[in-house]
Amino acid sequence: MKNQKINFICILACCLVFTGCDKYLDITPKGKTLLSTVDNYEQFLNDDKFYSGAVAPSAYNYLNYLGDNYDFVTVKTPAIDPSELIYTWSLQFSTDINTSPPIWGDHYGRINLYNTVLVGIDNATGGTAAKKRSLKSEALLGRAMEYFYLINEYGKPYDATTAQQDPGVPFVTSNDVSQKAPSRSSIAEVYQHIIDDINAAITDLPGDNSANRLRGSKAAGYSVLARTYFYMRNYPEARKYAELALSNTKAVMINFNGALPATNFLSVHPDVIYGRIYLAQTTPTIDFLRSFVSNDLRVRKLYNSADGYAFTTRGATTYTPLFVSPTLQFVNPGTSVQEMKLTIAECAARSGDLTEALSQLNDIRKNRFSNYTDYSSSDQNTVLEQVFLERRHEMPFNGLRWFDMRRLDKENRMGTVTRYNAQNTAIVTLPPHSNRYTLQIPFQVLSFNPDMPQNP
Repeated sequence: MKNQKINFICILACCLVFTGCDKYLDITPKGKTLLSTVDNYEQFLNDDKFYSGAVAPSAYNYLNYLGDNYDFVTVKTPAIDPSELIYTWSLQFSTDINTSPPIWGDHYGRINLYNTVLVGIDNATGGTAAKKRSLKSEALLGRAMEYFYLINEYGKPYDATTAQQDPGVPFVTSNDVSQKAPSRSSIAEVYQHIIDDINAAITDLPGDNSANRLRGSKAAGYSVLARTYFYMRNYPEARKYAELALSNTKAVMINFNGALPATNFLSVHPDVIYGRIYLAQTTPTIDFLRSFVSNDLRVRKLYNSADGYAFTTRGATTYTPLFVSPTLQFVNPGTSVQEMKLTIAECAARSGDLTEALSQLNDIRKNRFSNYTDYSSSDQNTVLEQVFLERRHEMPFNGLRWFDMRRLDKENRMGTVTRYNAQNTAIVTLPPHSNRYTLQIPFQVLSFNPDMPQNP
C-alpha cells in the first residue's frame, strides 16, 4: 500500500466459520483510514494482500507441493507440518481449529477483500460514476480469479456430464463474516458465476494496465476467461479468449536470448497480463530437470545447481532465480503472454490446426532456446505431447501444473505419481483417477458447518 493503510474487516478469519470479528467501519481507529471515498478504494486495491504470497506460505506456492514437478527431499514420515501433508496428498492439511486452513483460507480471505469493494464502492464519495464502475469491475475480476482457484482445488476436475450435480464451493458475495456460510454450489454454478462476473466486468475494465499489471484490464479479463474455459476443457472458447487477450494487451514475452527486465517488480514485467506474486524457491524432481534439452536457456537462468547441472543428486538443483537471475525471482501465478500462447497452441493442436499450434509453440521456444531451430511435425498427437511438455517447462511452479494433472487425468494421460523420502523409499502414491486429485473440505470449515458435504 502507499501512504495510507486501509482498515478492513478481519480476513474471513477462519473462512466464514468463525465469529467475533468486529464489523467493518464501526469506528475510525487512530492512524487508519476508512473506505469512504473512491480514492480510498483505489488505494485499497493497491494493497499487496490482494496479489502477493511473497512472504508467508500461500495457496499459490502450496499448489506446487501437490504437483509432480516438486520434490520434498526431507519430508518426514509420517508427515507432520502442512507443507508435508500437502506434499503427500493427505486428507487434511491442518486440524488446528484456531487457525485458518491452508489454501482455502488464503482464497476466501482475498474474496472477502474483493467483496468489501463490491458492497461499498457504490456509496463511496468523490470520483466519477465511470471510476466506480471501473473499480467494481476490477473487484469482480479479482474475485473470479479466486473462485477459479477454489473450484479447481475443492471441486472435481470439470466434467460437462456431471458438473451440474458435482459439489463445488460456497459462493460468497458478502463481506460480513458473521453471516452463515452458504452451502456448496455445484461445479457448474461456480463456473457460471466466474464467467458471468468476468463478462460483466470487461466493459468497464481499463484498456491498459501496463503501469501496474497486478491490476485489472480488458486483456486481463479475457485471459482469465481463457484460463477458465481451458480448465473446463472447452477448448474452442479457451482459444477464442486467449486470442482476445493477446490482441488487447501491450504485454510481450521476455526473450531469454536478450536483456532480462531491469527490475524485480513483477507488476511491470513485460510478459505479465494479469499478475500475482510469490517468491520462487522450489526443489524440482530430478526426472523433471532431465526433461530439459541442453540449449534450453531456462535451466541456467532460473535454476541454481550445486552439482554443475548434472542432475544426479536430489535437492542439489533448486528453482531459485534469485541466485542466477535476480530480477526473475518472483513467480507470476496470474496470466501471461506465454500462457495464452500455450493455450492457443494446445487448443489448435486438439482441433487439428497444427500450423497454428506449431507457430505458437515455436514463438515461445525461440525466446527460450539458444541456437533454436523451429520444431516441426505432422503428427497431431506428437505436437500435442510437445505442447504439454513446453507448458510444463514454461510454467513449472506457478500452481497450474496441479490443475493440468487433474485435467489430463480425465483423459487417461496421467500415470502414477510417487513420493520418496530422503532414503529414496516410496512413501505414498497418487494413482490415476484418485480421489486425492480433489482436496477435501478443511476440518476447520466442517467443524462450524457440519451439514456441508465432504469430498471423498
